[in-house]
Amino acid sequence: MKQFRKLIVVFLALTFVFVSACAGDDAGSDGLDNGMPVDENGKPTFLPNDEAEVGVGAKDDQVIGQRGLPVSVDSASTAVWEVKNAWEDTDTPAAREAGMAWGENSGLTWDEKYQLWVASFEKIDTVGGFSTRDTFEMMTPWGKTMPSPTLECAEVAIFLRITFASWYNLPFFMEARDKDGRLYFGHFGMRRADGKFGNMPNFKTRYKDFSDRADEVRNGGEWPSDSKLAELTIPGSFDDEQPQLGEGLHAGAYFDQVYLNKRVGYFLRLTLAWFGSVNLADPSNTYNLKPAAVKAGDVLVERWQKIGIGHTLVVMRSEEVTTIEDENGEVIPQMEVELASGSMPRRQPVWESPGATKRYFKLTNTGGPGFEEFGGGAKRWRTAKNINGRWTNVVMSKYSDTWIDSTDFEAIAARIDTFDKILVELSPEQKRDVLLEIIESKRQHLQQFPASCSARIGREEAFESLYELEEEEFGSTRNDVDNEYRRLEDYVFGELVYGESKTCCWNRSTNAMYDIIMDLNIKAQQDAEMCVAPIVFMNRDDDGDGYDLFRQHAIELDRESDWVAWSEDESCPQRDVAVDTEAEPDQLAFCELDSSGDPVEPPVDPGTNETVTLDLGTGDIPDNDETGLVLTVDAEAAGTLKGAALDINIEHTWRGDLEISVVHPDGTTVVVQEADGEQAENLEARYAIPDFFDKAASGQFQVIVKDTARQDTGRVVSATLELTVAQ
Repeated sequence: MKQFRKLIVVFLALTFVFVSACAGDDAGSDGLDNGMPVDENGKPTFLPNDEAEVGVGAKDDQVIGQRGLPVSVDSASTAVWEVKNAWEDTDTPAAREAGMAWGENSGLTWDEKYQLWVASFEKIDTVGGFSTRDTFEMMTPWGKTMPSPTLECAEVAIFLRITFASWYNLPFFMEARDKDGRLYFGHFGMRRADGKFGNMPNFKTRYKDFSDRADEVRNGGEWPSDSKLAELTIPGSFDDEQPQLGEGLHAGAYFDQVYLNKRVGYFLRLTLAWFGSVNLADPSNTYNLKPAAVKAGDVLVERWQKIGIGHTLVVMRSEEVTTIEDENGEVIPQMEVELASGSMPRRQPVWESPGATKRYFKLTNTGGPGFEEFGGGAKRWRTAKNINGRWTNVVMSKYSDTWIDSTDFEAIAARIDTFDKILVELSPEQKRDVLLEIIESKRQHLQQFPASCSARIGREEAFESLYELEEEEFGSTRNDVDNEYRRLEDYVFGELVYGESKTCCWNRSTNAMYDIIMDLNIKAQQDAEMCVAPIVFMNRDDDGDGYDLFRQHAIELDRESDWVAWSEDESCPQRDVAVDTEAEPDQLAFCELDSSGDPVEPPVDPGTNETVTLDLGTGDIPDNDETGLVLTVDAEAAGTLKGAALDINIEHTWRGDLEISVVHPDGTTVVVQEADGEQAENLEARYAIPDFFDKAASGQFQVIVKDTARQDTGRVVSATLELTVAQ
């Protein structure tokens, strides 16, 4: 141990010499002192702010941190990238565009897109070292993939967040302190409250930004390189070689291939030199997360002490696979989570199994008893937000119910036992059953709402996971899976390209329409002398609204009244497309299935469906009230539900404060609208409620509208519940 400490001292001395020697170029001479603490890998890091969190209270409805720098610093010569978007955006032109792991008009915040991006990473083998392990390959906005970088543990988490923020022009900063006070490293550069930090670079004026070549690169153009950046290492490093890129290449070469904006590469190598797990544990930069809320992109931080040694792992996957009831009747989610982490010496992040991941979450040094005050445990990044002209790291309002105060040591320590209960590792057979349940649930959703593109996409995503599982665990091919599990309806309701398909905007399709569409296809198979390709339910180029083929069949069945005309039920830029676009098929054609020649079962006779419309009335919504406005209505329809939808019109000065739930008479509660913080007025929407399918149609239904924040107020102008009832 003494020899190890001597080596650390020698390493630190060399590090300080290196940093000082580079001061005139890429590092600041006053950035580090011999008295600075070291992180888990023996390198000096900045101190955490060590300031208490500010809870919910300000109008912004956030759990807000300490006010940071004025937004005017964005125009300073130190700036690294331009801010064009906000993390909460869901309906701006940029937010509506399709991205690396999300479709057009996704309605997701940028933070949710960050989660999807990380969750989309593919497993590949590590390169270099004495053995091969699983690591990840990530997609870039330019259409190319990159193997994971070779980094330390905390560096992996910081790299991913800065990379995503810079690619999509989102605000970002981390803060810390040194002997002279508070520091801010972010999109505006490296600064103190009174100006530039030391003699850090003026990134904006010193380095190149080739972002204007993005379209050219996507179309196959040459990647612009910065030869100087490509030769650089992370300051103080002796182990940042990137063997996955080639021999003799270091971190600078990796950053040169990841960023069109080369300023980000220069900025990142300096940030990684000085920020570590102690800064990720700092509640100024991340916040403590409730166990069941863990998502891809979150981090797990180990802390053995307040300052100094720690470890950081990034959540790669998080999925609720089922639920169970404990001895008290409480419903407990069962989740599979997978982590990955770099290490020292630097390595590509190793992707852990669910079993190994559970062990990490159960470690006492992740905030367990005796370690509560050290900042360890499950964390999520705060998001930078302009509050009254100052950049401030906040907890997004839609996540306020997932936040644990950093001073609530009892709740922090209790997470260890909770993770022990909720984290599982399923057998291959159990995983297959879960995926088949998902596929079946998407089919059931389509039986109620056959126009649903999200259900079609979700079904195919589950099939993709099933293909992978069957190949890895059972040696089955994709064709084997299709022959075993594909059904006619999977082809009739084939996947459509969301942004290029008019059908995807249509929320008012019904169970009766599903039966008409399936009857058309079944009769087409029965009438033909050989297997014929199914007739996909989609908008077609005809003389009507694109669906006359199906409407005419409804007329032939004497069920014309059951056919509902197409309507634009959500934002629909693709409303004028002549023909919907089918997604590129990645499964056996229907007529190639072993079962394609088998007799086709007719659809289940739905009997007579009746549409019942219930008026829930109006009312003022209590401001910042946990109970909310409760609207009730009694339904006396006999039968079961084959469809349910809520139409609601609300006047409100900040609709992002609103949470809307619908409660079935049996107590089943469905949150149809979460409080997402969107800064816009009023809300008029229709929400499908597939969770009520096959439940009783009679009894008292409730709609609960909550205003989750102070100051802004509103009222429900109208609310109706539309029930499709099978007699």
